[in-house]
Amino acid sequence: MERTIIGIDVAKKKFDVALLLGEKTLSSAFKNTPEGFTMFQRWLERHEVERVHACMEATGTYGEDLATYLHSAGHMVSVVNPAKIKGFAQSELARTKTDKADAALIARFCRAMRPEPWQPPTPEVKELQSLVRRLESLNDMLNQERNRLAITRGIARESIERTIAHIETEIETTKRLIREHIDKDPDLRNKRDLLETIPGIGPATSAMVLAEFGDVTRFQDARHMASFCGLTPRHRHSGSSVRGRSMLSKTGAARIRKALFMPALSAITYNPVIRAFRERLAMNGKSRMLIVGAIMRKLVHIIYGVLKNGRPFDPSIAAAA
Repeated sequence: MERTIIGIDVAKKKFDVALLLGEKTLSSAFKNTPEGFTMFQRWLERHEVERVHACMEATGTYGEDLATYLHSAGHMVSVVNPAKIKGFAQSELARTKTDKADAALIARFCRAMRPEPWQPPTPEVKELQSLVRRLESLNDMLNQERNRLAITRGIARESIERTIAHIETEIETTKRLIREHIDKDPDLRNKRDLLETIPGIGPATSAMVLAEFGDVTRFQDARHMASFCGLTPRHRHSGSSVRGRSMLSKTGAARIRKALFMPALSAITYNPVIRAFRERLAMNGKSRMLIVGAIMRKLVHIIYGVLKNGRPFDPSIAAAA
């Protein structure tokens, strides 16, 4: 059955949709809640649309529940890198920037490019993802309270100290829950053990990788996985006059980039492949931050190889990754 194309622009509290019916585009907006999902499904039924190919941008957590709902209802869902949508907009010379216009743009992109279908994470990965993201939030709260403690005097310090103690307890509890969750699932446990054979990758990073990447076979290759993280370089060279600095695209999963920063620094010391890679870049005059970005990208390539092949870290193979 031919699927009707629909573009979805997702925000925190609502999502805008653009349904392509022949030459017509029908637009509407719904609350980004389970009740809103139900209203959206009823709206499709009123327009006699049974199956859609829905397309949305990969922009954090706001669209995850909606994508899962649509997939479970039998619709095809594509979750694409925003950079692809932006490039498509530039090819159309699109200038209007509203939620309604963005939904229509995404729908036209979907009709023209037919992006690959998205698969929701398994329940085990989804649970791990919730725990890992909760741990991230707790660490952020701990840093905020420690910053407040540094500038607070008097009786208010006692409140902050009690809060810090509580958060620290919750962090340790969440770390334990993450370990236990991975230990009891054979697939997650095996992948965790493989990841931790990579020098520079410890328990926190391995849990994040398993939670955020899911099944790496969904990526065409390591380069596409690095692009998903926003770790591919963006060059600014044009003719003989424009010679801007190369930098990371940063269009992708910011959470993964943040989590890979410290492991990249650690890998410079403990991973011989990364250390040699860093020395080559330094000899070529690359800046420190460009080198760190390149090392993060190299780590993603190594991670992809280890998980895709199901074999522990091998320096001779990793050097060519």
